Amino acid sequence: MRLPPQFGFLAATAVVLLTFAWSEEAVRPKAPDGKVHVTYWEKWTGIEFDAIKSVVDDFNNSQDRIHVDLLSVSGIHNKTLMATAAGVPPDVAGLYSANVAQYVYDDAIIPLDDYCKKAGISAKDYIPVYWDMGVMDGHIYALPTTPATNALHYNKALFQRAGLDPNRPPQTIEEMDADAKKITSYDKDGRLKVMGFMHNEPGWWNWAWGEWFGGKMWNGKDTITCDSPENIRGFRWVQSYSKQFGATNLTDFKSGFGKFDSPQNAFMAQKVAMELQGVWMSNFINTYNPQLQWGAAPFPYPADRPDLKGSTIAESDILVIPRGAKHPDEAFEFIKYVQSQKAMEKLCLGQKKHSPLAKASDQFYEAHPNPFIHLFTDIGKSPNVITTPKIAIWPEYQAELRDAFDQITVEGIDPAVALKRVKDRMQPQLDRYLEQKRLRAEAKRK
Repeated sequence: MRLPPQFGFLAATAVVLLTFAWSEEAVRPKAPDGKVHVTYWEKWTGIEFDAIKSVVDDFNNSQDRIHVDLLSVSGIHNKTLMATAAGVPPDVAGLYSANVAQYVYDDAIIPLDDYCKKAGISAKDYIPVYWDMGVMDGHIYALPTTPATNALHYNKALFQRAGLDPNRPPQTIEEMDADAKKITSYDKDGRLKVMGFMHNEPGWWNWAWGEWFGGKMWNGKDTITCDSPENIRGFRWVQSYSKQFGATNLTDFKSGFGKFDSPQNAFMAQKVAMELQGVWMSNFINTYNPQLQWGAAPFPYPADRPDLKGSTIAESDILVIPRGAKHPDEAFEFIKYVQSQKAMEKLCLGQKKHSPLAKASDQFYEAHPNPFIHLFTDIGKSPNVITTPKIAIWPEYQAELRDAFDQITVEGIDPAVALKRVKDRMQPQLDRYLEQKRLRAEAKRK
């Protein structure tokens, strides 16, 4: 008897999942006698892991019924999905806010509505954007841990060297472009020596440049909108730097940058004067170039769009309970503990980020080493906060937008053409996703 080819694929997948499940079970430490063993997978390493470990230790020492076993897991997004499919998920997983839509679509995490209601946890306890990140289809699926917003980081010494006021960062994009041109310098061979600003340094949000001009990636219902006039305008602004300074020159210049977490980082090495960066940047400055004269300010807005003042990209780490967790009640007890002001402030201070909670203590701000921590907190409350679309196809969509960025900046393709290609590829995927989502919801109701 010859088996159909798809059987072999499914069998191989099952073997991989079961092998993975067994290996994860094997490394799980055993719970102390008489306590419920809650397994918590988290993605962090280094000082970030040390910060959450301290909170976990506090929780374990605060009571004698539950013991949380913390495990640092690389590639946590895929591994948690695999373990959930294999029937051996952790009790708690620390994911990213951008993962929520896919996990909900795959039915891989459980809603927390009843738990939150019983614990008295609600939207009023949080800065709205961070609460909303865990909400899908009217249900709460995740609660935040350490959030992040971004802002313009600028080198005061390079501003002064170019004859600019080091205490007056640019307010508008047009001002930033003018400042960047004044700061940019070349070596004797005509190669770039210092750039005033680079869109792809660090390049983590290359999908979002249209949003600074009022663009959106979709209409929130059923339509991909990456080729809107606002998005096209934003990417034409990006392309203007390639035209002005030369695509090859910019590529060659960036190739000489060192690793992000090193003294050779372009901003730390004073090769790039202005960057879009997150709240965490001060950690790296203090570590690799503590003498750097720098400042942070809201990222500039288009001069003709003052309504976009205070725009920022907001993200957050989150805690979820995977479907099939052995101890969901005890898992939420730990999650609830992390949401307390004391635990949350300890965690966020340990990772040098701001708190997602609506209230933060004076002691938290006084102890915080980032001199601009109030900025990163307050900008998360802006009406112009940018977040990733809540659609399960976002990973593929984001990859398409990154490719379009390269086509626009390196190959010189017209942004209108590149973004229209993205829409033509992604709209059918969105249509299929929404139809499948509708059918799944219908099946659940039956």
